[in-house]
Amino acid sequence: VKNTYSDAMRRGVYPHEGGYTNHPSDPGGPTNWGITLVAARKYWKPDATADDVRKMPQSVADDIYRRHYAAPIRYDDLPAGLDYAVLDYGINSGISRAGKVLRRVCGLPDSDWHVTDDVLLAVAKRDAPTLINAVCDERLRFLKSLKTWPTFGGGWGRRVSEVRGLALNF
Repeated sequence: VKNTYSDAMRRGVYPHEGGYTNHPSDPGGPTNWGITLVAARKYWKPDATADDVRKMPQSVADDIYRRHYAAPIRYDDLPAGLDYAVLDYGINSGISRAGKVLRRVCGLPDSDWHVTDDVLLAVAKRDAPTLINAVCDERLRFLKSLKTWPTFGGGWGRRVSEVRGLALNF
């Protein structure tokens, strides 16, 4: 049974992203529900302040995630578990990076990030758990390469492990 977008958000994304943060070492700056100030200004309120982000309703974040993260990666068209693994990667590290990685683990060129019909055909020919593991492995390699790994690596590593576990059991 395919998990719903709402299940993925409730069980996975929001437990990792929920709550306001503004860590001085985080290049995202003020963030709430995983939505940075830059994303809030781009998708919600052009003149948003840190206080607006702090007070952002979860429904605003959910709308942003649905329209600007889940839809572009064709969440509803991906197999159960892989949908969540790619979505969470996109939320944490950028939708274009997640799309490129999905293409690469399917053996397609990653010169583009879009999840096209060709990507869906390639996904359909592969085992979803194998793809989930490949996406999570690449994600962890990428995160370990970041200069902020020493500060945030413990949490990031735990998140990738939890995403993998949840994705493999959706």
